[in-house]
Amino acid sequence: MARASMFLIAVLLIGAMAGCGSPPVEIRDWYDLDAVRDALDGRYVLMNDLDSATPGYEELVSPTAIEGNGWQPIGSTAEPFTGRFDGQEYQIRDLFINRPEEEEGEVGLFGAVGKGGFVTNIGVVNASVLGYEDVGGVAGWNEGTMSNCYATGNVSGHSKVGGLVGSNYDGTVTNSHSNGSMSGSSTVGGLVGFNRHLVRNSHSSASVRGTMVGGLVGNNWYEGTVSNSYSTGNITGDESVYGYGEYVGGLVAGNNGDITGSYSTGSVTGDNYIGGLLAYNVGGLTNSYSSASVTGSYCVGGLVGANSGSGVNNGVVGNSYSTGNVTGNSTVGGLVGRNDEGTVSNSLWDMETSGQASSDGGIGKNTTEMQDITTFSGTGWNIISVALNQTHPAYIWNIVNNVTYPFLSWQL
Repeated sequence: MARASMFLIAVLLIGAMAGCGSPPVEIRDWYDLDAVRDALDGRYVLMNDLDSATPGYEELVSPTAIEGNGWQPIGSTAEPFTGRFDGQEYQIRDLFINRPEEEEGEVGLFGAVGKGGFVTNIGVVNASVLGYEDVGGVAGWNEGTMSNCYATGNVSGHSKVGGLVGSNYDGTVTNSHSNGSMSGSSTVGGLVGFNRHLVRNSHSSASVRGTMVGGLVGNNWYEGTVSNSYSTGNITGDESVYGYGEYVGGLVAGNNGDITGSYSTGSVTGDNYIGGLLAYNVGGLTNSYSSASVTGSYCVGGLVGANSGSGVNNGVVGNSYSTGNVTGNSTVGGLVGRNDEGTVSNSLWDMETSGQASSDGGIGKNTTEMQDITTFSGTGWNIISVALNQTHPAYIWNIVNNVTYPFLSWQL
């Protein structure tokens, strides 16, 4: 009896090992990619680029496919993709999706990537994606892992719109980037529209328009973290949406979570609550900076438009700085436009380059002082002087003394 039981266990183990070692399904054309929806927990590998000349494009992806709706996203939140998809650094080009009436959302190459789902090494290039809610170039909704992915093209919708992912809900986005044009009525980001978990080592150079818009993330919600990431795009509050362009940030529009080790450049323009890095902060912001130019009307800041102590992290800004030009009509600051019972510590702005002599929090310095290590080491920054084009990764901040502003050691 014991021998029989041992034999049965051995057979089951061998079968399980054989199943784990089975080769992934190869994707070579649009028909193969379309079949992924028939086994959402499978393993797949892209073997070549897919584009408008690849078999299956006219029937499945083109502007005339599926009654003009184009590609049907793979998976939904009800039945998400939970398998593994390795793009092997190939590209999926010319993706067309036109589904603005589908209010249940989840629009992208993948409609939804669920827990345990893994999408990696894929580029979605020259995409045209239009949806309603949870709209992204690669995925509308993500609860899995997305790594080493990128997207370019035009992505638009009503809310929770991102160049790569519409809503990153308990998911992870790492080593990824986006470019192109993103727009929406609310919660729009160059990379991710809505984030409730982790965006790390990622960037965007996209142009972003709408209300509650950020160069990288539209809204970084409770439990959301953005780290070691940056944005270089032109970010604009679009008055045509609601008649005003509010909550516009160079990196993130609204923050209830944590942002650390990140920066923004480019330009930020809107009406109310406009910040070079962050429009409205009730979370934590540390070891970050902005050199973006900022133009707005009310609550305008070189780093943060408005900082409030009403959130989970009580509106904390620490060890950060800004250098961009700041222009506004009222409640304008070189670093922070308005600070309402929040905390601003060890943070500075350049009064010369910003054109602003005051701020509701922070310390104003001239350009010479902003490029002097003693200005920062004297306030407790984790910073060291390095030679030009060199870094010291053991420190958060590096500076070429009397030559550059502080920069994050991971940048180079």
